[in-house]
Amino acid sequence: MQQRALELKRAGRRIGFVPTMGFLHEGHLSLMRLARERCDVLVVSIFVNPAQFGPTEDIEAYPRDFRRDEALCEREGVAMVFYPSAENMYAADASVWIDEEALSGRLCGASRPGHFRGVCTVVAKLFNLVLPDLAVFGEKDAQQLRIIERMVRDLNIPVEIVRGPIVREADGLAMSSRNKYLSGNQRENALCLRRSLDQALALFGQGEHDAAVLRQAMVDLIECVSEAEIDYIGIVDERSLAAVDEIKDDVLIALAVKIGNTRLIDNAVLHL
Repeated sequence: MQQRALELKRAGRRIGFVPTMGFLHEGHLSLMRLARERCDVLVVSIFVNPAQFGPTEDIEAYPRDFRRDEALCEREGVAMVFYPSAENMYAADASVWIDEEALSGRLCGASRPGHFRGVCTVVAKLFNLVLPDLAVFGEKDAQQLRIIERMVRDLNIPVEIVRGPIVREADGLAMSSRNKYLSGNQRENALCLRRSLDQALALFGQGEHDAAVLRQAMVDLIECVSEAEIDYIGIVDERSLAAVDEIKDDVLIALAVKIGNTRLIDNAVLHL
């Protein structure tokens, strides 16, 4: 991969990159289209990264269908699919990792210790292998996106980060590979994530700027839903991810909720 990327760079070709863990859906494909508009050669990686799974998270259960993914990539004009093994990505005695220390301790980072160390490390490694001019990351993973942007800034990595909007199902559920795990009834219950965000947005639109009031309205709605268990609801500064009490600037509302055994995330930005 790295050798081919070097050849492309020497030929003056602009490389666009979309890193994924596979089991592709329309959300991933939308990121590919964004990248394709901005590059000469589009590369997609498919790698279920063991370093970002915690000890209680079953990496083997993560859905995989490489042949289907490959066909979707071909349809979207992807020039290369990079599909490495964990053994090739990580030496048995690997001892160098990347830790982000300001943004990663909250929200998903508080619930999944070590997760973002694994994310930062693998993304940096993928950047070194694919050598992209630009990479597209989805806004659904809001904290991850901001951490990657910070890593690129702080480590002077010469990659332009492009934000891809959240893609939703017709009923509003954010597209996710994890949606596959939901039963029919759970799928309906999962809509509480978007509905709670809509509730907060509506209250904000009516002039409510107290973060505690918005959060409680979201909690009340979700707790009425069968099988829904709140991991976190964060109302935080859009850039620093620091918790806010009163909304005086743009904020990110991010939440993680377990529906049965499936952990789902969603978010929205409130603009002042």
